[in-house]
Amino acid sequence: MSAIVAIVGRPNSGKSTLFNRMRSRTGSRRLSAITEEMPGVTRDRNYGDAVWEDHRFVVIDTGGFYLEGEGDIGRQVEEKALFAIDEADLIIHLLDAREGLNPSDRELADMIRKSGKKALWVANKIDIHAHATKALEFFGVGVEEILPVSAVNGYGFDDLMERVITSLKEVCGEDFSSDTPDPETSGIPRIAVVGKPNVGKSTLVNAFLGKNRHIVSPIAGTTRDSVDSVCTYYGRKYLFIDTAGIRKKVERYSIERFSVVRAMKSIEKADVAIIVIDSTLGITEQDQKIAGIIQEYGKSAIFMFNKWDLMQEPELDYKRLSADLPRKIWFLGHAPILTASGLSKKRITRIFPMIDDVMAERKKKIPTPELNKFLSATLAKKPFPLYKGREVKFFYVAQTGVEPPAFTLFVNYQPAVREQHLRFLEKALRAAYSFSGAPIRISVKARRNVLK
Repeated sequence: MSAIVAIVGRPNSGKSTLFNRMRSRTGSRRLSAITEEMPGVTRDRNYGDAVWEDHRFVVIDTGGFYLEGEGDIGRQVEEKALFAIDEADLIIHLLDAREGLNPSDRELADMIRKSGKKALWVANKIDIHAHATKALEFFGVGVEEILPVSAVNGYGFDDLMERVITSLKEVCGEDFSSDTPDPETSGIPRIAVVGKPNVGKSTLVNAFLGKNRHIVSPIAGTTRDSVDSVCTYYGRKYLFIDTAGIRKKVERYSIERFSVVRAMKSIEKADVAIIVIDSTLGITEQDQKIAGIIQEYGKSAIFMFNKWDLMQEPELDYKRLSADLPRKIWFLGHAPILTASGLSKKRITRIFPMIDDVMAERKKKIPTPELNKFLSATLAKKPFPLYKGREVKFFYVAQTGVEPPAFTLFVNYQPAVREQHLRFLEKALRAAYSFSGAPIRISVKARRNVLK
């Protein structure tokens, strides 16, 4: 599982800008932080993947650190920064070179040292090498090295990232970002059970396993970490990952801790994610966000409406929820749906054939000749529009990956194929070949581009 790097520091020191720069190297747009020239804009932790020279880790952007006594919001944000220190493998203490040394910097540096965690002290907003002397006053926090950077223009960024990777290797080992599977569970479908707190995830996993493997409580947030359990059903093995609940921003951050990050890491190592939704509450904004994380990670999905035993009118409720799902979570409209009750164990065994089906669809490979017959037939039904007065030619399509299924289109004018066209082709692919529960990735390459 990926290591965790937390960026902490005073408000407006540039933490979100550095976070976004680290995230931009991954090629993903997910979960970028909001930046603005107003101290304290980032109230919550933002988190996401970062990749540097094939090493992957999770980076956390925390709210600004205040001295004690700067109001309730300040104390809440400070608490979250302290949780970042507690949970992270490496701390980046970001210092504001324009504002200079501040008592808050000294206090936070003392807290980091007391934690015993590996840390890098970084002076931000140093735009050129000539301004690097501005970092000298930060030796006053009592450290031996200050790294000068500019999160805005990238000065010193490469050197910082090299130090990050070296430090993570020291703390977590040389293979800290390795995805090498456990030999004991290699080849077994890995199932992440995800959802908001208190939707019944642990109860469901206990029901799958047939024993009380996990602590179950009506108090939201009981599961603090991810727990792996192997289940055998009719001779087939499944590895279930019961994740900490993903919750909204709440006042009591001490209960929340880093459950979102840990759930992300569980999703990352899974093949299939079961999105558990509380049937009595319906589909919420948090359910949409969880589904978005699963889609971004390229994992297959199954929707499970739990607590179905509490529904008063099951048939009407099913029609309502199944109609609501493609409207609110349209990007996972291909995922199958199961209604169940972890408490009464009603219909829970139906999940196993669903997992088998979704895993098979995830690994499905379509021969290239068959795909090109499909492409010709699809385009014949809906001719492609001209691009700058020129005909757009589709030379061929090939499946270039599985888990999840990936396809590459070869055309003459790559810019002509836009997002709406890819959605149309994905819909046609699903109509022809299903790929139930699995995301589909479609890329476009120009084989010959004569139009400049």
